[in-house]
Amino acid sequence: MTDGTAADPPPELDGPDGAPLARELMRRMQRVRLFEEATIALFRAGELPAMVHLSIGQEAAVVGACLATRTSDYMTGNHRSHGHPIAKGARLDALMAELLGKATGVCGGKGGSMHLADFSVGSLGESGIVGSAIPVATGAGLAAQVRGTGQVALCFFGDGAASEGVLHESMNMAGLWDLPVVYFCENNGYAVSVTTEESLSVPDVAMRAAGYGMPGVTVDGQDVLAVYRATREAVERARRGEGPSLVEAKTYRFHEHAYGLVLPRPYRDQAVVDSWFDTVDPITLFHDRLLADGVLTAGELQALRDEVAAEVEAAVEFARRSPYPPPEAAWTDVYAPGHDPQEVSA
Repeated sequence: MTDGTAADPPPELDGPDGAPLARELMRRMQRVRLFEEATIALFRAGELPAMVHLSIGQEAAVVGACLATRTSDYMTGNHRSHGHPIAKGARLDALMAELLGKATGVCGGKGGSMHLADFSVGSLGESGIVGSAIPVATGAGLAAQVRGTGQVALCFFGDGAASEGVLHESMNMAGLWDLPVVYFCENNGYAVSVTTEESLSVPDVAMRAAGYGMPGVTVDGQDVLAVYRATREAVERARRGEGPSLVEAKTYRFHEHAYGLVLPRPYRDQAVVDSWFDTVDPITLFHDRLLADGVLTAGELQALRDEVAAEVEAAVEFARRSPYPPPEAAWTDVYAPGHDPQEVSA
């Protein structure tokens, strides 16, 4: 990774470089959306070996946050694991190959959908264990502080992890040592099927920041600019050595907790969920805003979407053509004392 001080912060939308920023925000949201729509098709066709946890509906939260960072900054995600590395700038072909368990994947086909990492864009890893990446991000922030690189760690977690002990331990440590960490809560209202009203003692997760000596802010997670600006402020504060922040984005999970998961009883009004695509879809909201403000034209927005669609199609074909890892690859990139990879038969 390069030195975290190597690039200037991204521009504002209403500044002289507003159109490039708007285009990149929309491009990355479309990359998340179309990539995950492709995973749905692969799952239905039986080509995807496991269920997937989708970020559809939450694109503004992950993209707005990640675009406020630099490529060299660290990022940790969670089990909803495709949107984060895509928003950080990861290659779609290698990500898709990983989902299909292919050797050309970002983790050599060993991580699958839920355990991605891509160090080339600062993605340190994602996991199905709720809250497990939080101490990793905190440790990355400590390492950046000790080494003096100017890097910041962006730590994603959901409302379900907001009451995990490791979050509170980590925020206490970060607040005590002024670590350059931005704790980012994607609050989609449900920890699987449990509402935040049933699981949280306060109406906003961001309120808990005060207990650890750091600022906390709650933003509309469907407004990519609101997320971008709030996260950029937190990132710049951390980079100046002023310590951590907690950003909470109130967002919506359009699909089930995991696509293909069937729960024994309904917990959401499906008619309301279906209406979200027309009322709170972050891509539609940003599309309409860019048109109304004259930042981009309808033709430019359609061309951008077509470009991303072609990129996703190429990624799927790349993944399908890629080979599976050989059996002996099971012993690489892991600590396995007493085993000689040369003794593994094909």
